[in-house]
Amino acid sequence: MATVDKIRSKLIDKILSIQNKDFLVALDNIISSSSAENNIVELTDEQKEMLEMSEADIKYGRLISQEAMDKRNLEWLNEM
Repeated sequence: MATVDKIRSKLIDKILSIQNKDFLVALDNIISSSSAENNIVELTDEQKEMLEMSEADIKYGRLISQEAMDKRNLEWLNEM
């Protein structure tokens, strides 16, 4: 597997060969948005409470399979 430096170097070489301005602008937007995603997200108290409730559900086995949930959803939709 290539090291990060090798991957970065190959990408730089490819970027330097691109002449299409729109493509470069789009690539810049992608790179800019991905670096913004690395920011820490602050959760609201409600979101934290929901996560704690989910953890408790897992801890106490209050779970349902995806298949059972799909079945419930279909039944609910058919009632409408």
